[in-house]
Amino acid sequence: MNTPLSPRIKALLALHFAVFLWGFTAILGKLITSNSFVLVWQRMTITAAVYLCLPPVWKHLKSMSINQILKFSGIGIIVLSHWITFYGSIKLGNSVSVTLACLGSASFFAAVIEPLLLNQPFSKRNLMMGLIVVLGIFVIYFSLATPENTPSTKHSITTTNYTLAIITGLISAALAATFTSLNKKFINNGHPLAISVIEMFSGALLLTIGFLLFNPSSLLFPDFHLGELTLKNVASGPWDLIWILILAVLCTNLTFYLGTYSLQQLSAFTSNLTVNLEPIYGIILGAIFFKENQQLGLQFYLGASLILGAIFTQAYLSYKEK
Repeated sequence: MNTPLSPRIKALLALHFAVFLWGFTAILGKLITSNSFVLVWQRMTITAAVYLCLPPVWKHLKSMSINQILKFSGIGIIVLSHWITFYGSIKLGNSVSVTLACLGSASFFAAVIEPLLLNQPFSKRNLMMGLIVVLGIFVIYFSLATPENTPSTKHSITTTNYTLAIITGLISAALAATFTSLNKKFINNGHPLAISVIEMFSGALLLTIGFLLFNPSSLLFPDFHLGELTLKNVASGPWDLIWILILAVLCTNLTFYLGTYSLQQLSAFTSNLTVNLEPIYGIILGAIFFKENQQLGLQFYLGASLILGAIFTQAYLSYKEK
């Protein structure tokens, strides 16, 4: 006779699946052939449209003031900028692993930005862990600048590409820390569903205006022809619409629901620790799907280990302190 799973185990499974899907967003970003601006417009537009089809969303939106809507719309612009730089970093370096390693530096930026926004004292421990993260980024940079990573063919990724990818990835991490801190500051000003749809809609609206002014032809979704789908062209265009729908519906709408559900049963520490697995899932997926482990040497993984080790140490010490 099978024993039913406890609510806590169900919540853990739900959260791990959500984090796995978040790690998969980087894989999809590399598979989708659109540039980062078009990709993010498609993601935010579809995500907002799905949210607006849910009756509870409208109920929660009606309870929010104009000032609150404008506030979260501004945060939505930061989310938009984070995603553009996140996918831009992947496109520049053609590497999921490099971008996700850079995203780990969000903990360092959070140690600086969050106290400023929340009027809290700086934590020396968090700043120290953040400096270890920065050390990990330097190790990764110098591992990518070694001769074996210089171009041998016209298809190789140059050191300059990696440098730009790292810089863009670090900007993305800083933006992630900023909008996370702002959401934390204002989360009690509205229902999470309403906040999410406002942030998605504001980002999609700004990009729509930009495309209408400068490149109206970009306001299209990829063509889809079932007969063109083969395993050989999964990253060359015909699959783009499928990848975009997975990115929006599964990796954004569904993960929000799973994350919210899991928080009803799990502590903040357990949730944060689990979310920190995202870069690990992403780097493993990068090795499986794109064989990036063959392109990135031991030094890269040493740097990534420094970053992830600092993140988990910081989480553990925070838990012990409480």
